[in-house]
Amino acid sequence: MDLLLLTLGFICIIVGILGSFLPVLPGLSSCWIGLLLLYLTDAVKNNYWVLGITFVIMVVITILDYVIPAQGTKRFGGSSYGVWGTNIGLIIGIIAPIPFGVIIGPFVGALVGELIFDAKDHRRALKAATGSLLGFLASGFVNFLFCIVFLGVFLTIVWQNRILLF
Repeated sequence: MDLLLLTLGFICIIVGILGSFLPVLPGLSSCWIGLLLLYLTDAVKNNYWVLGITFVIMVVITILDYVIPAQGTKRFGGSSYGVWGTNIGLIIGIIAPIPFGVIIGPFVGALVGELIFDAKDHRRALKAATGSLLGFLASGFVNFLFCIVFLGVFLTIVWQNRILLF
């Protein structure tokens, strides 16, 4: 049973790393589930500190995944219309069955929001939409970085308990 939980946990970690690039897959939450599955084995003693800290990190990064693109729009001169457009575009991009919808959605949403705010200033609208895109890419990078950290934690725990696991 331990080997099955270990294998499922590792698969969740890999899915999480891929999910930081492919928005269709869950990212950091999948990595955390992988750590949880590792701690559910009989060979690894429960460490609620590790699980608790990684859970808090996962929740904070997940929230930031929605906040960072909106802040990118704002930093690049976008109005509240652009910020709302980014958030609405992100939600539509997640739901819409189009390739790269999660990347295209916030960009188009910010662009449309800014054009609703001021239809004559296309340059400002494009700048705000670019900020949204850069914010999304920054968010994805942070997600990937923490997925790699979770992988490191997973591998360290496996290495420390290798005699009991294998």
